[in-house]
Amino acid sequence: MELRVRDGRAVLAGEDESGEREVDPHSLPLGADLAEALHEWAKVAEAVTRTETPQDGVANALIARRGKQLAIRIATVMNSQVSYTDPVSGELVSVDAPEQPEEPTYDQDPAPEQEPEPTPWGTGLTVSLITAAIVTVTVVSLSLGLGETSRWLALVANVLVVGGLAPSVWLGRRVPVWRWVAYGVVTGVLVAWLSLILTLL
Repeated sequence: MELRVRDGRAVLAGEDESGEREVDPHSLPLGADLAEALHEWAKVAEAVTRTETPQDGVANALIARRGKQLAIRIATVMNSQVSYTDPVSGELVSVDAPEQPEEPTYDQDPAPEQEPEPTPWGTGLTVSLITAAIVTVTVVSLSLGLGETSRWLALVANVLVVGGLAPSVWLGRRVPVWRWVAYGVVTGVLVAWLSLILTLL
């Protein structure tokens, strides 16, 4: 496959049963972006070759380099060798498709997995117990104090306290350290409610 410039348009030439044939890049599975980039390059190359003076070859060098970059992209997409005719010098340059990275081999034994750290039951349950005691005393004290004024007020206060704690407990239930605090909060609220129900009997 050969990349050429024809009348300000990029074409790809190849051999088939009927001989050599030139096709528009849009007719090949190159992607719209690459096809547009090819036509843009061809348009600029056509304009530069008409106006560029031989003494000043900066633009010519840029056109040649851009053409090689586009040829490499075509070779990558088509996974085949691509040659392109430099519109400035007329030189035919061949570009090979870049090598695909090799698939990783699994002949070697995989690295041994690290054993998970043991669960700190002693420390964790101690934290949960202290947290449960603090929450129980706080909720019971608040409820009994407000209950002397109005039982409805105590009920509303309990709902607000639990509603305020619920998001933090929900977020902390899977965090390695804070889960013990979350367990303590849940236990403390349940014990406090059980104690308040027993006081009403």
